[in-house]
Amino acid sequence: MFVSDFRREFYEVVQSQPRPCLGEGMRGNGRGVLLLVASDVDALCACKILQALFQCDHVQYTLVPVSGWQELETAFLEHKEQFRYFILINCGANVDLLDILQPDEDTVFFVCDTHRPVNVVNVYNDTQIKLLIKQDDDLEVPAYEDIFRDEEDSGSDSDGSEPSEKRTRLEEVCLGLLQRDILFDYEQYEYHGTSSAMVMFELAWMLSKDLNDMLWWAIVGLTDQWVQDKITQMKYVTDVGVLQRHVSRHNHRNEDEENTLSVDCTRISFEYDLRLALYQHWSLHDSLCNTSYTAARFKLWSVHGQKRLQEFLADMGLPLKQVKQKFQAMDISLKENLREMIEESANKFGMKDMRMQTFSIHFGFKHKFLASDVVFATMSLMESPEKDGSGTDHFIQALDSLSRSNLDKLYYGLELAKKQLRATQQTIASCLCTNLVISQGPFLYCSLMEGTPDVMLFSRPVSLSLLSKHLLKSFVCSTKNRRCKLLPLVMAAPLSMEHGTVTVVGIPPETDSSDRKKIHCKWPGPRHIFFFGRAFEKAAESTSSRMLHNHFDLSVIELKAEDRSKFLDALVSLLS
Repeated sequence: MFVSDFRREFYEVVQSQPRPCLGEGMRGNGRGVLLLVASDVDALCACKILQALFQCDHVQYTLVPVSGWQELETAFLEHKEQFRYFILINCGANVDLLDILQPDEDTVFFVCDTHRPVNVVNVYNDTQIKLLIKQDDDLEVPAYEDIFRDEEDSGSDSDGSEPSEKRTRLEEVCLGLLQRDILFDYEQYEYHGTSSAMVMFELAWMLSKDLNDMLWWAIVGLTDQWVQDKITQMKYVTDVGVLQRHVSRHNHRNEDEENTLSVDCTRISFEYDLRLALYQHWSLHDSLCNTSYTAARFKLWSVHGQKRLQEFLADMGLPLKQVKQKFQAMDISLKENLREMIEESANKFGMKDMRMQTFSIHFGFKHKFLASDVVFATMSLMESPEKDGSGTDHFIQALDSLSRSNLDKLYYGLELAKKQLRATQQTIASCLCTNLVISQGPFLYCSLMEGTPDVMLFSRPVSLSLLSKHLLKSFVCSTKNRRCKLLPLVMAAPLSMEHGTVTVVGIPPETDSSDRKKIHCKWPGPRHIFFFGRAFEKAAESTSSRMLHNHFDLSVIELKAEDRSKFLDALVSLLS
């Protein structure tokens, strides 16, 4: 069920648990809490906020990172005898948790998850499932009586006569079909709700324990949703407005001697900054070349695109020597009006959205980061393909990078992010120049082959999803086929050569709803709504393809490479 009072129904319940005595079992007395945290930046930020609250109130907890359903089930089985309360962050809301985990009757799950739609069993279970989800999100959950039917209602109007019994059976069949249709309409599309980090920050605010660090983590969690294109621009701007009020409250200082800021203080400020990835920690030229928005608009994979970039720089009047050196080393006179110069020239080249609302943080006077910088760095640390550490090691390293005491890890993450962004644009250029993006009828398809440079950088779901979204943006900008601009994309990349598996992701169409009115298209809704999850399941089931739905996003699957052809054929037939 949905929790209406987070403080009373969630936090005070967890906080009121007695501490375990030495040598005493925890389960029998319901002591301690287990945090199960998904491997995404928003979940990490929500976890950091909750950790800070628990530390403040001396709440004992155990943290276990989970990257998919298998790890979630394993972690639960290993710890179910020790804990009564389980907190799930960015996992668990969109499936029937009780059916998957089979917990004891006194086990309680607190679920803070952005995945939508929320499973109806979770919504209407009022004893074991507590949903920490904002009610003002457009959830559209079907009414209880529309999808569930009490057994005593069945046949209650029957008087025992044969015609009445036949009519009752017919009514039951019709009612079952109606319930199935209502449930199908509700579950067929996937999307994301309010950032979990924002939900946890609002809890801290209600408890009057919100700190500047917690506010920054909430900002990074929201920015992660924007970077990964999980929410609409309207939703992003609305949530930025909410956080901006908290930023003003926490960072307001009068300029007098009594309120002078210390040298090493933390300051958060609202910015109307450039939509360029890592540009303050890179060169302006590298950032322009490796940001998805500018690379797609300039078409930098072509000679003509490279010429347009040179014309763009010339229009701003920036010398190449200045543009190609580190941003921090550029002449101060050029940096003073750089944002206005870039925005003015960008408008001439058809890029109307070169600046965006965001936030920055200052650690003293030396260290400044935009929220998107931290998102890219943390994501790269977590998705690192390095084999010298496990997934848990990468999770802990990414979690540590969010603390201001570990800036060395954050800077290391920035270097990994630069490598990832370069590889992404190089792979996009390769796919477009060699015509790897092909139309399969109802969708576009692209497959990365083994041996492709940097292919292992895209074996992880988040990295492959970002590559797919950026590739689709670039393809839409490059193609002249109006129908292809309205198609979704299915992309596959090698996962394990040893096991012969590939990762497959489905990406919704890039075109927005206003363009759909001009050309007939069967794909409804905005581009932030995913619809491949159910389609993947049906295609695999109909062809007996060996598929693993392990990721928390249902539009990401693992598939045996040898089953790929028949799986795609079934998917084409299903979506045609």
